[in-house]
Amino acid sequence: MGAGHAHRLYRHADSPVHALPPHCKIAAVFAFVLVVVSTPREAVWAFGLYAVLVAAVAATARIPAGLLLRRMLIEVPFVLFAVLMPFVAEGERVEVLGASLSVTGLWGAWNVLAKGTLGVAASVILASTTELRELLLGLQRLKLPPLLVEIASFMIRYGDVVTDELRRMSVARRSRGFEARGVRHWGVLAKTAGALFIRSYERGERVHLAMVSRGYTGSMPVIDDVTATRAQWARAAALPAAALAVCLIGWTL
Repeated sequence: MGAGHAHRLYRHADSPVHALPPHCKIAAVFAFVLVVVSTPREAVWAFGLYAVLVAAVAATARIPAGLLLRRMLIEVPFVLFAVLMPFVAEGERVEVLGASLSVTGLWGAWNVLAKGTLGVAASVILASTTELRELLLGLQRLKLPPLLVEIASFMIRYGDVVTDELRRMSVARRSRGFEARGVRHWGVLAKTAGALFIRSYERGERVHLAMVSRGYTGSMPVIDDVTATRAQWARAAALPAAALAVCLIGWTL
């Protein structure tokens, strides 16, 4: 799968969560999210227990609470959408602090906030404890379609290349005294975007030809394979198994 590629979300630590094979962690997070989504929204207590489970995993992974909350700010657009739901949804209305809110909308907002927040938190923990290269190896181990893994691999590797090219172009503009200050400068920025696209396309062609000349046939060689023992699978399954027990109780009560 090639050389490693560090990313800013990864937080190095010596913890049991970091030590788990990547495909175990991916499967555990996926199963946990499925269980959370399957939980009835009326079982409010169940989501509280899910939050406790996520907090316990974060503590085991030695991820500070402040860091976890900051990285969860990516959820803000969905929070804003959820806040609007009680005002725009139809059906039975209820007065809350002088505002007329839809009961269906309130439940819908709670459903989006609770399940979305837990899913984002689990994803943040996964990204904080697993390197990008390991994530790709994990997806490959879980038999994800090879083409999708290849696309993700190239996107990750050359995302930074394109970003660095954009940074150099920005430095070149500033060194010539240009600063975008209004609408009249949009034309220059549009030309920059066009030049960046052409440069990226040309570089992609050169990289592809270089890879073909070195024997590339459509799949990257796997330098090291990742395996998992039964004990590691059992440790990874602890989170979704506990969540499943909570979900089943939530449906029966």
